[in-house]
Amino acid sequence: MIRRHIRSIAAVALGLLIGLVGCQTSGGRTMQGLSCSEIERGIDLSDRIDTLNRLADAFAGRCYDTLITHGEKARSEFRHKNFSLLKETTNVFIPEGSFIDYVLESYERGYLSLLLAASYANVQKMEEAKVELRQLDHELFTPLYNYGEDPINLLLSAVLWERVGEVNEARVDWLRLRDLDVMWKGKQDAVRVFAAGRVAQIDEGQSDSGPWQVYGIGRFPELTWDLEFFGSTSGYFSVKAKEDFLPACRSDTGVRLSTRSWFEKVAIRHSHGYHPLLNVQAWVRLPIGLTYSLVPLAAGAGVMVGGCMLDAAAKGNGALCQVSVVGGAALMRTAPAVMEGALQPDLRHWEHVPAAFVVTRALKPELEPCLARLKAPVQRLW
Repeated sequence: MIRRHIRSIAAVALGLLIGLVGCQTSGGRTMQGLSCSEIERGIDLSDRIDTLNRLADAFAGRCYDTLITHGEKARSEFRHKNFSLLKETTNVFIPEGSFIDYVLESYERGYLSLLLAASYANVQKMEEAKVELRQLDHELFTPLYNYGEDPINLLLSAVLWERVGEVNEARVDWLRLRDLDVMWKGKQDAVRVFAAGRVAQIDEGQSDSGPWQVYGIGRFPELTWDLEFFGSTSGYFSVKAKEDFLPACRSDTGVRLSTRSWFEKVAIRHSHGYHPLLNVQAWVRLPIGLTYSLVPLAAGAGVMVGGCMLDAAAKGNGALCQVSVVGGAALMRTAPAVMEGALQPDLRHWEHVPAAFVVTRALKPELEPCLARLKAPVQRLW
């Protein structure tokens, strides 16, 4: 009888430990070096982040037809938030985003439109490229589930408008970049000054000094988070990037702009002013996460007390009690991880995008000062 109780306690403890460890394990994969056909075969629209990453890889690999075919489908399917009372309610009791389809952030919708426009331009379909650039304007200003202009998309849009021969359209984007949101001013003054200079050049009718070259620098950094109940503007989360973003840079031939604005959009995802629903769900999830963290505490205490009681009833030598204390303490130590798993925010985002962009008229990268002495890898995009 006593041995059966011992085996039962051990089985429960082991099961809880395995379950807790399993819930915290995740995996990832990369897709570098794949051919166009391999990338296309791997595209599964039901896995939205993976699809976006494969589309970025397709563009980097000059698989323009693949991007055009699947990019338009992805933008259409991923841009709208479909509300489900059951899913939204369930989302409060499980790790955020587990059963909720990912919805493109405004900058991701814009960047996808840019990749489509650049792909059409690269296959010499200039009219289709112009349609995509106009679609970008629609994506930037449409008040969907998420919204907002973005300096990177404006910069790349201006360059693409010039590439397709629409300088007046490009001037509009250069002007927007120069006068972008007051909150953004002061952070990237080098870019604003460069945009102002380009507007002046267009107004003075100065001829182009060469085609624009666009380079991507590095990879968008991984994100981490912590609880911050005081001073946080995004619920009770403090979201940080694991690597620093490059500062803005301006030269006579080009300009460098980091994707910090994209990070900031993800970082404020749980603020009341940007996503009221996510903000409310986060606060409702807080007491639930605290309650979940009490489970391993109670289970650990039960293992300790139960084991020691059984050991005393059997008049043992204390070995069972010692094992129970060790096992119970191990369970109790998982409480913070359980709470963290329950409260973990949805920080999904398009991962295979550069950490910074450089736009330049220099014929070679080594001739562009904003590309000089960089440790991160540099890739020509278009």
